[in-house]
Amino acid sequence: MRVIIVGAGEVGFHIAKRLASENKDVVVIDRNPAVLQRILDHMDVQVLEGSGCSPLVLREAGVDKADMLLAVTDSDEINLMACTFAKMLAPGLTKLARIRNDEYTAYAEQLSREIGIGLIINPEVEVVRSIEHMLRAPGAVDISDLAGGRIKLAGTWITEGNPLAGLRLLELRRKAGDMPLIVAAIVRNDKVIVPTGSDEIRQGDLVYFVCEDSQLQPVFSFLGNRPGRKSSVLIIGGGNIGLRLARSLEKKPIHVKLLDKSPERCADLAGELDRTVVLVGDGTDQEVLLEENIGAMDVVVTMTGNEESNILSSLLARKLGTPMAITRLNKIEYMPLVRAIGLEHIVSPRLSAVNSIFKHVRKGGVLSAVAIKDGAEALEALAGPDSSLVGNALKDLSFPKGVLVLCIMRGDSVLIPSGDDVIRSGDRLFILSLTESIPEVERMLTRGREED
Repeated sequence: MRVIIVGAGEVGFHIAKRLASENKDVVVIDRNPAVLQRILDHMDVQVLEGSGCSPLVLREAGVDKADMLLAVTDSDEINLMACTFAKMLAPGLTKLARIRNDEYTAYAEQLSREIGIGLIINPEVEVVRSIEHMLRAPGAVDISDLAGGRIKLAGTWITEGNPLAGLRLLELRRKAGDMPLIVAAIVRNDKVIVPTGSDEIRQGDLVYFVCEDSQLQPVFSFLGNRPGRKSSVLIIGGGNIGLRLARSLEKKPIHVKLLDKSPERCADLAGELDRTVVLVGDGTDQEVLLEENIGAMDVVVTMTGNEESNILSSLLARKLGTPMAITRLNKIEYMPLVRAIGLEHIVSPRLSAVNSIFKHVRKGGVLSAVAIKDGAEALEALAGPDSSLVGNALKDLSFPKGVLVLCIMRGDSVLIPSGDDVIRSGDRLFILSLTESIPEVERMLTRGREED
C-alpha cells in the first residue's frame, strides 16, 4: 500500500509513524525542511520538500502509482488544492482531506462529487463528540464509537481503593455475572497488554473495555465509577471549538458558561449563542475563577489554542474544587506528562484527526479503527462471503500474537465469543490487535478461501 501524506505537522507525523511501523510505502510532502528532518529522524519513509498542492511535486511523489492521498496540512485551502490536482493526475486515487472551516464542509457532497474527496475530516467535530462522551460517562478518560455508536470502546483508570484491583480477569468475569463486559486491553506504564484470563488488574492500570451503548452506565458503576449528573459546565476559550461545544451543550439540560479574555470575541459569541452565559476574563487568573465560583461547577473544559494556558487553567480548576477538568492539547507527546500531574481527561484535535483518518486507511473489510495509545488498535471488520475466516471456529484460526476477537455482532445481537463460535458471512468482528500484527490481520480479513 502506497500512501502520500501532504503535511508533516503533528497529524502527518503520527500518521506516517503508524503506517511506517506496518511497513507501508509512505511519502511525506512539506515545504518546511525542519519538519521533514524530524520525520527522517524517527522513521523510515520517503520525504519530498515542496508544496503538496503543486502538480509537479505530486507527480514527483508518484501520485499516479499511489493507493491513497492524505491531505492533512493546517491549511484547508492547500488540502483542497492538493486533492484537486491529485484528481487530475490520478482519477482513481482515494483522497482524504482535513477540513475545519464550516463554509467548506457544508459542501462536502459537492467536494466528493467534483474533486473525488472520499472523506472530509473535521477534527473539531470529533473533539466535541469526545467531550460529550466524557460528560455522559465521566469515569471514562477515552471513549470511542464502534458499529455506528452501538458499541463503545472506553478506558478508565483503576484508582486507589478500587475493589477490582488485584483481580484476575477470570475472577472479574465471574464477578460481573451476566453483565456483557469485555476487557479489551490493559495499559500499564504506557505499554499495551492484550489480556488473557490469567492477567491481573492492578492499581494504576488504564483498563479498556467494550460494551453495548445501553450498558455503558452499569458497566462504569461495576468498574468503580459512580458518576453524578453533570448539570453545569464552564468552557474556557471561545475559539472555534469552544463555540461549537457551547452550541452543542445548549441543546442539553446543562447550564453553560463560556469565558474568554477578548471583549471583542465575547461580543461575537454572545450574538451567536442563546442560553450560554458569556464572560470576559482570563482562565489562568485564580481571582477570575473564584469570582465565577469555579468550585461549584461540575466540569471545566479548557479549549484555548495555548496548551500551557489550558494545563494551568485545568490545574487551577481542580485545586479550587471542580471535580472534573477536560483539557485540550495539541502536541500528542504531552499527554503522558499531563496525566502524570493529575489531568486525566484530555482531548486533542490532532489525535482526533489521526484516529478519524485511520478508520478509512485500513484494508480487508475494516469498517473503522480506533487507536489505543501507540501500541494497538480496535478494528471493526466485516466478514465477507469469500473471507477465509468464514466457516471456521475461533479456536481454529491462527491469528498472530497480540490479537483478540472481542465480540461479534450478528444482525442486532452482540455475542461475547468462545473458542467454539464459528464466524459467519456478514458478521461484524471487533478485533483488538497490537500494531505490529495489524498487517497480518488485514491479510487474513482480505484473503479468500482459495488462497488458504
